[in-house]
Amino acid sequence: MGEDRTVCVGLDTHKAKIAVAVAEPGREGEVRFHGEIANQPEAVRRLIERLADKHGRLKVCYEAGPCGYGLQRQVTALGHDCTVVAPSLVPRRPGDRVKTNRRDAVALARLHRAGELTPVTTLHRSGLSCQRPSHVHA
Repeated sequence: MGEDRTVCVGLDTHKAKIAVAVAEPGREGEVRFHGEIANQPEAVRRLIERLADKHGRLKVCYEAGPCGYGLQRQVTALGHDCTVVAPSLVPRRPGDRVKTNRRDAVALARLHRAGELTPVTTLHRSGLSCQRPSHVHA
């Protein structure tokens, strides 16, 4: 039976920048901070293509927030899994109050690899998911 070689990528997104961390496959795989990129579609495309060339299959995750689901749609369109997770359901250690972009990205990558993150439902671009049910009358 073959070992899953999928690399997990954690993204800590903000308006201007995205912090990136990569978790190598396997329980003992290294989790490292990759760096920061501009929060722009072209920069995201270059990052995903570069990581895919190096590692192959990617599983990307980031916390839901004001940046929306455009990033999720872009990564999915590039052929990789992308999970948007609920920030309130990300496991945190008691007393771990220091938040940095780097720490958050590394934690997301590690927890995504372990399967400990709770995804949120993403709406389809068509908007069908947010239409009023036909049996409800105005």
